[in-house]
Amino acid sequence: MNNTSSSKNLTGLKRRDFQKTIDGKQTDLYLLKNPNGLEIAVTNYGCAIVAIMTPDKNGKYDNVILGHDTIDGVINSPEQFLSTTIGRYGNRICKGKFTLKGKEYSLPINNGPNSLHGGPEGFHKKVWDARQKNEHAVEFTLTSEDGEMGFPGKVEVMMTYTLTDVNEFIISYKATTDKTTIINLTNHGFFNLAGIANPTPTVLNNILTINADYYIPTDDTSIPTGEILKVDNTPFDFRKPHVVGDRINDKGNIQIKNGAGYDHCFVLKKEPEELALAAKCIEPLSRRYMEVYTTEPGVQLYTGNWLNGFEGTHGATYPSRSAICFEAQHFPDSPNNAHFPSCILTPGKEYKQVTIYKFGVEK
Repeated sequence: MNNTSSSKNLTGLKRRDFQKTIDGKQTDLYLLKNPNGLEIAVTNYGCAIVAIMTPDKNGKYDNVILGHDTIDGVINSPEQFLSTTIGRYGNRICKGKFTLKGKEYSLPINNGPNSLHGGPEGFHKKVWDARQKNEHAVEFTLTSEDGEMGFPGKVEVMMTYTLTDVNEFIISYKATTDKTTIINLTNHGFFNLAGIANPTPTVLNNILTINADYYIPTDDTSIPTGEILKVDNTPFDFRKPHVVGDRINDKGNIQIKNGAGYDHCFVLKKEPEELALAAKCIEPLSRRYMEVYTTEPGVQLYTGNWLNGFEGTHGATYPSRSAICFEAQHFPDSPNNAHFPSCILTPGKEYKQVTIYKFGVEK
């Protein structure tokens, strides 16, 4: 297996620190490299991304994703979804209930009155089967049994993490089911393009562009109201580059209040299933940037509002708003909003998604 075998890598992570047997399955650490010097380290527990090493304007490499440096750290993280794969259903489902083919299903409640990110034992808590294809790619597979976390159908998932020669981190997903179900997979990467540190700086100086004319407003429990509103003349208008912190505390905007900052889904300006640019984020001091491309209809912008300063990789700490997340996905609570794009998967059909995080340095 061509995965991390020593500490001789930019991440400083050690394979032995990620090896553990959980319910008869082995966790491990996998390292992706490209000719430009980028390195990405991942584990098969929740498919968590534990390091992304990229250079700044001076060629200095830093880790630009929040994570942990041991498997126990990942398992016991105060932020249980920290840079993990999310399923079966990313984002919230109102009161954990939805109806499918005339039958009501109930999911565990783990976020106020609602179900969040597939429940407390969702895909982020699973040991996935992993196969390192080469130094550029690792393939993960998972079987989610019928009734797991309340969801119908036995679902088979295959996901590949790939680092290309043009600094693209590609996440490709495929899934099938033996019974009609709902599915909404995403990755919950917590990015900080300045680099993690003690303390990790806030993302409030980041310059953000989002390719969206509309967003999904929510109530005070972060459930969509059912409306799809224009971003015009709101803190959600990122159609032109805008500093994240300029409007994040707009006390006159009820949506900012409901999300304690940004925690909202944007309706991307693209054709269905088209792989298109969703967002671009620039950190002005390091000049690092990240572009996000996806086939999904939406992207959830979350600014780490609930991070509380806990310790992560190599002593880095993660205070409030020290990360920015771009969770490519279908809209929150889609099963309860018929006018939202459908998240239903039926037998004989295949769920597919591609999301790309591309890294570079602004000249």
